[in-house]
Amino acid sequence: MSDESSKLRSQEWFGRKDKLGFLHRSWLRSEGFPGSVFSGKPVIGICNSWSELTNCNAHLRQVAEAVKRGVWSAGGFPLEFPTISLGEPFMRPSSMMFRNLMAMDVEESIRANPMDGVVLLCGCDKTTPAQLMGAASANLPSIFVTGGPMLKGIWRDKEIGSGTDVWHYWDELRAGRISEEDWCEIECAMSRSSGHCMVMGTASTMTSLTEALGMTLTGCANIPAADSRRFEIAHRSGERIVEMVREDLRPAKIITREALENAVRVDMAIGGSTNAIIHLKALAGRLGIDFPLERFDELSRETAVVANVQPSGKHLMEDMFYAGGIPVVMNDLLDQLHGHCLTVTGQTVAENVRGTACHNRKVILPREHALQPEGGTIILKGNLCPRGAVLKTSAASPKLLQHTGRALVFEDHADFMERIDSPDLDVDANSVLVLKNAGPIGGPGMPEYGNLSIPAKLLKQGVSDMVRISDARMSGTSYGTVVLHIAPESAVGGPLSLVRTGDEIRLDAAGRRLDLLIDDDEMQRRKSAWVAREQHYDRGYGKLFLESVLQADEGCDFSFLRGTGRAERKLPLAF
Repeated sequence: MSDESSKLRSQEWFGRKDKLGFLHRSWLRSEGFPGSVFSGKPVIGICNSWSELTNCNAHLRQVAEAVKRGVWSAGGFPLEFPTISLGEPFMRPSSMMFRNLMAMDVEESIRANPMDGVVLLCGCDKTTPAQLMGAASANLPSIFVTGGPMLKGIWRDKEIGSGTDVWHYWDELRAGRISEEDWCEIECAMSRSSGHCMVMGTASTMTSLTEALGMTLTGCANIPAADSRRFEIAHRSGERIVEMVREDLRPAKIITREALENAVRVDMAIGGSTNAIIHLKALAGRLGIDFPLERFDELSRETAVVANVQPSGKHLMEDMFYAGGIPVVMNDLLDQLHGHCLTVTGQTVAENVRGTACHNRKVILPREHALQPEGGTIILKGNLCPRGAVLKTSAASPKLLQHTGRALVFEDHADFMERIDSPDLDVDANSVLVLKNAGPIGGPGMPEYGNLSIPAKLLKQGVSDMVRISDARMSGTSYGTVVLHIAPESAVGGPLSLVRTGDEIRLDAAGRRLDLLIDDDEMQRRKSAWVAREQHYDRGYGKLFLESVLQADEGCDFSFLRGTGRAERKLPLAF
């Protein structure tokens, strides 16, 4: 055995000369692999979140084949394995509830199996952060290949974006401005290829931030799923992971505090999904990095929104790629980034992106002509959200960012769905819609309920936006003046649980405040009378989730998964 081979983790399984080595090699020979694959080749796991129930990731089988070609060509031995896959549209009560389960699956699959490095294939909203969290905790050499956005939707002569235009045209249908036939045509025209949403929703945001963190090859994130360049970069990623194993380049060397700050800056510049804050907080927690919410707001104040992409802007992710994608954004921001941060390329951020040319300044705007001078998302504090809340200002109505209105309270999502379109609903354009019991525990799983629909009676009057607040999340494809992630949530007795219909609520985005305008004595009286609801689960993963999940301001990870923990332990071998 060569000195290089003796350092490979996989040789603890395949390099042994005893009964265990015999068994391990014999079982892989049953798959038709020759003995040469056991002669010190780095074993590369390909962690595939492919699933026909996750339409965003339904093409990852083909991507995996391209990765394998790259691994073989670089002298590695690729072995593909599945993990659970989180499909955003289908999973109930919310795919967010299962992000931590997938992260555990990824971590333990990597840790338990004979691999020296891993390529992670992802795309849909929660598959990317779950794999980031799992790979960071396992801390073997890792590189990501994202699935890419689907092609533009086209309806008649209009470009339409998945998610964002769903909400728009749904309101148009409810207001009677488009027909049922139009609605059916839009359904058929919107999603016309494999890949994740082609707006700057959570999927596009998280794949872009994975590149900004330095965990993909440069330029990977925004290549459309149907583009042959997606398979080329998968091949090159397969080659690169073999080199990373030899270099012992691990996530802990790449995902540092400075790399997280780079990701936050890019998030603010692209008008990224509010969900990114929760996922980046969870990732920081996995690595034992203290990254307070206030730091997100500080970086937001200094970073202009330059990606003119829905829902903050006009264009779609295909246009973003053609304009130059994340490398252009990072090159434009280079004076604000930590350019020295190491990436999976083996080079620094600055070396990767410096001098990248933009091909369309209508899509990636110059900073002096930004959509707005500050970042897309801000952090609020106040007596309604003492531990924080978020607001995506780049997708909000400027006139509502300073607003005081009368609360209309919905106790949960079922209550909202039952009453929102009632012609007798006591609501006007100045009202503040309030949804309770939609957080990590109350939801359960913090569903994307936060972008509350405008009441039908107001839509017909021409109202297109209102202030809406909740302890829920919202889809990154959504828009409007929507305050989210209120912490602590109402289900644990947070101040949101005390709001009553008729109370006055003040939103002061400039001052970063959200307040319930009642006096402290009344607040305390209501708190003393508050009674917790019965929890949703009494067994299984649901019970584990409710007992262990942290609040939104801490990333909604499980308390027992935070921190780097001890180095990989020598576990007993099977048999």
